[in-house]
Amino acid sequence: MATAFDLETDSDGSGTDAVQQLPRNIEAEAAFLGALLIDNRVAEDVPIKLKPEHFFEPTHARIYEQILKLLDRNMVVTPVTLKPYFEGDEGLKELGGLGYLAKLTGDGAGLIGARDFASQIYDLALLRALVQVGRSLVDDAMDTSEAVDPKGQIENAESALYSVAEGDGDSSGAMSFGTATTEAVKIAEKAFNSGGHLSGVTTGLSSVNEKIGGMHNSDLMILAGRPGMGKTSLATNFAFNAASRWQREELDGIEPAKRVGAKVAFFSLEMSADQLATRILASESGISSEALRMGKISREDFHNLSRASQELQDLPLFIDDTPALTIAALRTRARRLKRRHDIGLIVVDYLQLLQGSGKANDNRVNEISEISRGLKTLAKELQVPVLALSQLSRAVEQREDKTPQLSDLRESGSIEQDADMVLFVYREDYYVASKEPKTPNDGDDAKIHDAHAQWAMEMERVFGLAELVVAKSRHGSTGKVKMKFEAKVTRFSDLASDAYAPEAYE
Repeated sequence: MATAFDLETDSDGSGTDAVQQLPRNIEAEAAFLGALLIDNRVAEDVPIKLKPEHFFEPTHARIYEQILKLLDRNMVVTPVTLKPYFEGDEGLKELGGLGYLAKLTGDGAGLIGARDFASQIYDLALLRALVQVGRSLVDDAMDTSEAVDPKGQIENAESALYSVAEGDGDSSGAMSFGTATTEAVKIAEKAFNSGGHLSGVTTGLSSVNEKIGGMHNSDLMILAGRPGMGKTSLATNFAFNAASRWQREELDGIEPAKRVGAKVAFFSLEMSADQLATRILASESGISSEALRMGKISREDFHNLSRASQELQDLPLFIDDTPALTIAALRTRARRLKRRHDIGLIVVDYLQLLQGSGKANDNRVNEISEISRGLKTLAKELQVPVLALSQLSRAVEQREDKTPQLSDLRESGSIEQDADMVLFVYREDYYVASKEPKTPNDGDDAKIHDAHAQWAMEMERVFGLAELVVAKSRHGSTGKVKMKFEAKVTRFSDLASDAYAPEAYE
């Protein structure tokens, strides 16, 4: 039996530099295929996601792939129904021709160990992938040319090892159009089942979900704003809402494929973990974060705080507040969290505080470009949405209209190019409040009183209102979403429609 690590000689037949064969078990592959052809229900009983590329023998891979296609059509798969698809298969001819299909079912003993055979096929595929990673690592490390980049090699090796750990095996990386369309239909089905607007991870705000369809896997989303606009608060709201939704779905027993919540990794380069936790506790208990920090709370407030704290004990929200992270270190930590906790959303606060590899540090624009590309690569590699916060340039303050634009993204146009979606958070009341005229006294003239009264009316109109500007979206239209902002507890929420205002019922 050719299981693992048999010796083979060099191509010249000398045998002087014997090398080990790649791990494989051809007999286990044949036994598993035979069991599958005898009883098609074996496919449903396999606990792992076995793919055609996990088979070492190419003909076995093609047979398995065709079996899966026929099963998807609800057909009964036997050597007879497979025959038309392999009449001209050269690989099958080498194994004995069409009679080989019948030979596979000759030994029904494979039915007893089908699960074990599938697991072994899968494990050996991972070992072959690991061998390939090791060979590439050695070959790259032996390169001593001037262009060598040891840190880059370590990052590439770590990425390749993560792929093996996640079970990618020795996949070619190319996906057939049929597989791609199947995934697209699954996404559309998820949106349909959610009520027609949510195909990604929920933000927790219905109005935002309806506009952007949720946060989609493999997307890099940029959330930008000037200081004081509340971008960290909004990102924290999104993270908390996604994590709490996952927690509820877990308790309700909703199958993973239909969930819209997610476990969250929050990389906070600006605020400490306890500061973020304070914000979330403030939001959930209804107590201002300022009062929490200063201890100005009543006994009732403390009970509310304790209750909120108990409810959030098991929240799947993981906070990493390590300062001055490099993009490579962040990707390594994110992979680890994905492997250990299966996170479904990554938040980075904020992009400009990340550091590059070191090569581009002499040019900030190049460094930011490297960081934005790294975040996009991370989103695709882990198949999760990455929400990265970003600062805006001071050009916003020089304009009469303070609404942010794509050109305001700070330090690099590559942020706009790499992002699948660019969101701006904008609060007009922040700017109106800064323009408060002199507070009138009894002896002041009418102009001062009128100016302040006019300002007060304007402040009343915009107070507590916020806008999420969708400036770029690869999945849909751009536009604005109005939200409510409660500054006391730093919480964004859906804004009630004008149709529900009291005057609408008169």
